[in-house]
Amino acid sequence: MNVTPEVLKDYVFGELSPADRRAVEAAVASDGALRDELARLQVTQSALFSLREEELPRRIAFVSDKVFAPKWWQVWLASGPRMGFASAVLLAGAIVVHGFAQPKPAAAPAPVIDQARLEQRISEEVAKALPAALEPAEKRYSMQLASAMKEAESKYQQMRLDDQQAMAAAYDLFRQKQAAQVVSFLNNSGSVVQ
Repeated sequence: MNVTPEVLKDYVFGELSPADRRAVEAAVASDGALRDELARLQVTQSALFSLREEELPRRIAFVSDKVFAPKWWQVWLASGPRMGFASAVLLAGAIVVHGFAQPKPAAAPAPVIDQARLEQRISEEVAKALPAALEPAEKRYSMQLASAMKEAESKYQQMRLDDQQAMAAAYDLFRQKQAAQVVSFLNNSGSVVQ
């Protein structure tokens, strides 16, 4: 029997008669290439049998089918401007309902105020309380002013002393330079005269 790949497939799936099976087994035992092909087919068979069986889908759905079309409320909720409008309408409705639902308070009679008496009383209270409130502040201010004056006077005196010392030092330096020039002049003129 001539063993072809189709015959090997039939052997692997058990579709040969017992006489043909023995002939294929003898051919595989004597040929190494057939042995390799048989091993490859057996691996493929075990992989196929390891898959679970699933029922084929009865209908294939397309994206354009109405089954996948969003509901009316999903379309409406997905729109930002519509949601903004809806929230504005709800807010306006809540404000209107709140305005009508609030009970109106009974109007209380306005108290009568004598403006002249009120101003008179305020000026009297201010006249009483103002000197007592200003006294500590005036004391603090006068103490701060005296302290600042003392500090300024001492700074002024120190600056005056510093200026006097600087003037004295500058005057001494000037006198020394002048004396040195006079001596130099006399030495030069004495040598010219001789």
